[in-house]
Amino acid sequence: MTPSRDIARLLEIMAQLRTPGTGCPWDLEQDFASIAPYTIEEAFEVAEAISRNDLDDLRDELGDLLLQVVFHARIAEERAVFSFGDVVEAICAKMIRRHPHVFADAEGRIAPAHVAGVWDRIKAEEKADRAARRAEPAPNPAGSVLAGVKPGQPALRRAMELPRKAANVGFDWHDPREGRKKIREEADEIEDALDRGDKAEIAAETGDLMFALVNLARHTGADPEMALRSTNAKFERRFGYIERQLAARGRKPEAATLAEMDALWDQAKRDEVEK
Repeated sequence: MTPSRDIARLLEIMAQLRTPGTGCPWDLEQDFASIAPYTIEEAFEVAEAISRNDLDDLRDELGDLLLQVVFHARIAEERAVFSFGDVVEAICAKMIRRHPHVFADAEGRIAPAHVAGVWDRIKAEEKADRAARRAEPAPNPAGSVLAGVKPGQPALRRAMELPRKAANVGFDWHDPREGRKKIREEADEIEDALDRGDKAEIAAETGDLMFALVNLARHTGADPEMALRSTNAKFERRFGYIERQLAARGRKPEAATLAEMDALWDQAKRDEVEK
């Protein structure tokens, strides 16, 4: 099978990958839930390429993200729920519906200044319609203080927005130091969970600690995403120092002791401070 600029070829490739008996074993094992993390990861990689202004990389990352859409649509088609064509039709209908100032006839056009208001009204109507179709109530119904915090946002961003909304009605710390107390409290609860060896409890308490840290970042004006990106870069930089120093001695990290690597890590920190 050869590459093509036609979306039909990508749909064919995915169908072949998902064909029992002749397809790819890994692809055949996947479902919506198992590939959801990859979908999120690809969206972040698109954003990363944009931040670097790397347009060649952006082209490739957009392709990876498109593949995720095709993958989900293929699974849905196999279950006779919807197809890729239905996805395209739905987004086309939505864009036409949300832009009456562009796609309406002359009598239906509205002034540009009113566009944002119309967009918000139509989105609210769509959200209410989706909620009405669900069997279970939405977690944050229209009248809730937390309404408007999108459930599909990355968890880190949502952990910023939820307490920000709650703060509007006074449910908030009065001093960032209260956040420090909460962080210590959550850390202690993780230690108790570790003592009990309960994995589910450990995971839940870890989430509570992360939420408290994000809330502290909100109070101090720090962007938790950027702060974590900076820390990731710092870790890579310092671990790279460890690898280079060991390589200069003719050794690899797996042959070194933790104490040796810790000492090199501390040296990397000292070198950064001196610079």
